[in-house]
Amino acid sequence: MVKEPKANVAEREASAKDTVLGTARRVLTIEIDALRAVADRLDDAFERAVETILACRGRVVVTGMGKSGLVCRKIASTFASTGTSSFFLHAAEGVHGDLGMFARGDVCLAVSNSGKTQELLNLLPAVRRLAIPVIAVTGHASSPLAREADIVLDVAVPQEACPLGLAPTASTTVTMAIGDALAVAVIERRGFTERDFAMLHPGGTLGAKLLRVGDLMKAHASVPTVTADASLRAALEAISQGGLGVVAVVDASKALCGVITDGDVRRSALRHRDLESLTAGDVMTRDPKTIGAGALAAEALATMEARAITSLFIVEAPTRSLLGIVHLHDLLKAGVA
Repeated sequence: MVKEPKANVAEREASAKDTVLGTARRVLTIEIDALRAVADRLDDAFERAVETILACRGRVVVTGMGKSGLVCRKIASTFASTGTSSFFLHAAEGVHGDLGMFARGDVCLAVSNSGKTQELLNLLPAVRRLAIPVIAVTGHASSPLAREADIVLDVAVPQEACPLGLAPTASTTVTMAIGDALAVAVIERRGFTERDFAMLHPGGTLGAKLLRVGDLMKAHASVPTVTADASLRAALEAISQGGLGVVAVVDASKALCGVITDGDVRRSALRHRDLESLTAGDVMTRDPKTIGAGALAAEALATMEARAITSLFIVEAPTRSLLGIVHLHDLLKAGVA
């Protein structure tokens, strides 16, 4: 058997690589062009869709079949994770017993590129009986679905990226993007905040990163405190009882003026022979690093790491009134680190 020259093999492999990269670039270009085409066509129908969703007193029910159904799942998930009550209803399941998921006050977001999906069309009479507004997302503005809808979002694309023009590619991309655009427009109108997002993602890393210090802190009542004229023994007792390895030194108005850590006590013991004569004010670290309750928990963690400390006191500016304390363990438990 005669072996193919290495030069020929390398040339063939390089050519194949160029073909693969060329295909990838062609697909991406087609989908980018499709997104631009849909963006250019946006009109007041999109604005009316946003207003309809904002006015919804029930849930946004996103329904479709096949590849559109998969896109619907993502759209419903995005709505739900950004404060709009929403769920996905498989159109075929809907006409076979799950129509009870619809209720008065809902909004129906129906997705079908052809606008002719029979299972989806079969849902509409029941939806209409409940006086539920229908927002159609379709690639054919004159389709049966479009004619039955209250609002039509036209997601027609110049071509699919599939060389056969059959597999949904560019059409599913723009449909998902329209879903994202609706969700983002709604949350901007509602004033949805990072704190709102964190509340909807209590078990996720995204939510943990958006938690505020005030959400995790131990309140003032749980913080060990002494005054500056308290004895060192009293400060040590407060540290032991608090179980945090630190005590806050406050003035008569409960403003933070210093902190005492285990390390502060050890260093004082090395400098002074008569520890009984020392007060909290003699030992404390003055003007300690603090943080506000509204700061991100991730910011508190970064400060702790930079200063090699395990806790931060939370104060209210500009009075430095003590609000609480956040410990490294609180941040770890919340999944911030």
